[in-house]
Amino acid sequence: MIEHEAKCPPAHVARWLEGAGARVEVCRPYAGDALPDLAAYDAMVVLGGTMGANDDASVAWLAPLKELVREAAETGVPTFGICLGHQVIATALGGTVEVNPRGQQLGLLEVGWLPAAGDDPLFTPTPGLRGIQWNNDIVTVLPDGAALLAATAQEEVQVVRFAETVWGVQLHPEADEVVVADWADGDRDDHALRGIDQAALLRGIAEAREELDAAWRPVVERFAGLAAARAGLAAARAGRTER
Repeated sequence: MIEHEAKCPPAHVARWLEGAGARVEVCRPYAGDALPDLAAYDAMVVLGGTMGANDDASVAWLAPLKELVREAAETGVPTFGICLGHQVIATALGGTVEVNPRGQQLGLLEVGWLPAAGDDPLFTPTPGLRGIQWNNDIVTVLPDGAALLAATAQEEVQVVRFAETVWGVQLHPEADEVVVADWADGDRDDHALRGIDQAALLRGIAEAREELDAAWRPVVERFAGLAAARAGLAAARAGRTER
């Protein structure tokens, strides 16, 4: 898991992966960790952050991370991007990320599932499903070959299958009201000027915990299953080589 900032931890997604039998390692390039050798892992998760997906010049690890994303897409390593991670994947594969002209997306939002999600191996649409969003930027142009799985009523991208084993969500399945409270603190003055009730947003997220667990834990468990299948295939290949 690639963590861009301490305030954007893997949280629930790491716990769900571990509960599904995965061994999780967190890479923190902002703290000096080198990006991993992808060949040593069965899957990759790219987390969120306050920097932009186009900030390669000021964030030293973004360009090398995009190389890892391209490697993952080419070699079939299951990859899951969350918010910034989703946007990094989009730009790495030829898409475009820009500031949302409609403004910041905040709190619990409905997920607008599209027919393309109906047979996706990770996502099973559920009427009324919601997710946490807290973002200024969005993917405005998808890379060639990407499938849009969910979008808002205003056609803002929410969920994408970028390649056969690469997905991104603008949502934050990993977050809860404790994580989001840290993000809200950074926006406190701006939100006060705009009349946004942060306490109500955080209360809504807390009250929806059971709903969010039921919606997003199975997605993460299925992702762990893809990683396990890749590990099993690699082990079988190694066994054949040894014989």
